[in-house]
Amino acid sequence: MIRVMIAEDQGMMRDALALLLGLEDDLEIVAQVGRGDQIVAAALAARPDVALLDIELPGRSGLDVIGELQAALPDCVVLILTTFAHPGYLRRAMEAGAAGFLGKDGPVGELATAIRKAVAGERIIDPALAAAALNAGPSPLTGRERDVLAAALDGATIADLAARLHLSTSTVRNHLSSAIGKTHTRNRIEAAQLARHNGWL
Repeated sequence: MIRVMIAEDQGMMRDALALLLGLEDDLEIVAQVGRGDQIVAAALAARPDVALLDIELPGRSGLDVIGELQAALPDCVVLILTTFAHPGYLRRAMEAGAAGFLGKDGPVGELATAIRKAVAGERIIDPALAAAALNAGPSPLTGRERDVLAAALDGATIADLAARLHLSTSTVRNHLSSAIGKTHTRNRIEAAQLARHNGWL
């Protein structure tokens, strides 16, 4: 049996996935969580062979958990299952060590097949997403520029951003200016929104 954990914040979607995958003869759902900050603890308790992770989770992004999960359970295969099919997310997931990246709109039978292939050592990537990721290229942002833009998504002032990130206001302004230039946008809100749309945040 292949032991599967599901991390999905929408309860109805999580229950439906668990029910439908559980009907497969060789799949067993051993854990379900609704928050990103619960993934590692639940995985350590349940010891799944495969972790299906959503990206947009409360507490912590599924993308941000991949490295920690694989450090804690090296034999656990990670598959990202998401409606947020931005090319940058695909690139980040693969760089973090995910074995697959799939949209939620596919048939459950295809997901079950993808789980089996991933356990067998294959990489599973939605072909349309793979093409988009190649066309989009890597993120032009530095890690610090990404941090500043992510913090700017809620419209915080320069002073608020500086306090939140423990930086000087001039440093925050420099990072924002650089990020705006690299994204070819008019202001920090547009830059943050574009970066998020492309999956760079």
